[in-house]
Amino acid sequence: MKTKNILLALLSIFLLGACHSSQTGIYNIMDYGAIGDGKTDDAAAIQKAINACSEAGGGTVLVPAGHTFLCGPFKLASFVELQLAPNSRLLANPDESIYTESAFGANRGEGMMWISGKDLKNVSITGTGSIDGNGVAFMGKELEDSYELKPVTDFDPRPHVLTLTHIEKLVIRDVNICNSAYWTVHLIGCRNVMIDGISILNNLKIRNGDGIDVDHSKDVRISNCFIESGDDCICLKNRREFEEYGSCEDVVVTNCTMTSRSCAVKIGSENMDKINNVLFTNCIIKDSNRGIGIQNRDEGTVTNVIFSNMIVDCRFFSNVWWGKAEPIYVTSYPRAVGNHKDAGWRFPKGAVKGACGEVSRIYFHNIKCTSENGVFVGGDTPDKINRIYFDQVEVNLHKRTTFEGGIYDKRPCDGEGFLKGKTYGFFIHTASDIQLKDCMVNWGDTRPDYAAEDVHLENASKIIQK
Repeated sequence: MKTKNILLALLSIFLLGACHSSQTGIYNIMDYGAIGDGKTDDAAAIQKAINACSEAGGGTVLVPAGHTFLCGPFKLASFVELQLAPNSRLLANPDESIYTESAFGANRGEGMMWISGKDLKNVSITGTGSIDGNGVAFMGKELEDSYELKPVTDFDPRPHVLTLTHIEKLVIRDVNICNSAYWTVHLIGCRNVMIDGISILNNLKIRNGDGIDVDHSKDVRISNCFIESGDDCICLKNRREFEEYGSCEDVVVTNCTMTSRSCAVKIGSENMDKINNVLFTNCIIKDSNRGIGIQNRDEGTVTNVIFSNMIVDCRFFSNVWWGKAEPIYVTSYPRAVGNHKDAGWRFPKGAVKGACGEVSRIYFHNIKCTSENGVFVGGDTPDKINRIYFDQVEVNLHKRTTFEGGIYDKRPCDGEGFLKGKTYGFFIHTASDIQLKDCMVNWGDTRPDYAAEDVHLENASKIIQK
């Protein structure tokens, strides 16, 4: 009997210790007051667990299985791993009034923050649970090709899912992120980032629903991800609001599958600095409006970019979405003037008109394209687009929608946004030093009236075809 009582006492001590966060290094948010009924806002409890974990020197904040935790904004902390157990869910509170901190600093016209972190070290978001942005709750009525956006002037309450600013060593692994009302994963001025094995499943009708935006960040590795988004799936850029963080460089993306109503892989359009040393390889793009796009619309430059071993499948969608089924798109044009966003934040302070920088040393190797449109390369002057190399790029042109053909999309650009005429396998328009080696163009069985030659040149010089 005495032995039994001793064993029970030891077991009680063990169980008490196992539940005690400071001893185990695991901080279960339900131990800090989270309810997990999908109705009560648990943000305060989640924040309390994160703060306790960080103050103790670091550890794991656990979002336990079998619960939906409705929550408003909260912030991550250094040396904290936010771990979402299987069948757990964080759900954005649909109350627009609680989202008050801008995702773009003083620019309050392009969404607020939900889950965020700034000036941190060693931050992780892991597990196979879900982070649900509750996107449709922030939309207007559903349209045939999209959701109507609610009217905004200089304030847009739609929450971005993850806004991560100036973080040194960041890991996002295995999690499911879905239904974002605005951008999903935004990296601003981050260094040493690994994103691996995550799924981003956004509503394809929600505009501005980017997947991963790499903004002024360096040494970023993105691999083994599955992304569906209305807007760009993976986008590299340098927004003017964050110019203090410098260039965007040394980015590797591999083994990803993507679907987009805009551009699956995009570099730009916001680029006021330098984007350099970028590698995309072993990726599949399917059922997208545009495949691979370099869309330079500001004074920044894009250099040393390689795309290799990729399959690209595109088709036409409505004019709501930028792009006209171009499987590969390399452009540099000054951006359009006109709305409050461009006038206030897209141009340098005090400027009312923009400029565009050089795009050069861009390499495409072993890429198979199937689309309703061909490859487009163009700039406002021939020197802006130069040293573009196509090696073993196959373009299979196949009409599969009733949308108008013979059109290329230059938006957002100063002047006419569409270039109309014929469809070509490769359309080189106002560019120089372009090389096509072992490339192939195949036309489908039903060749439309606007289909023209395989390679068409306008205002282009130093073009080499092998």
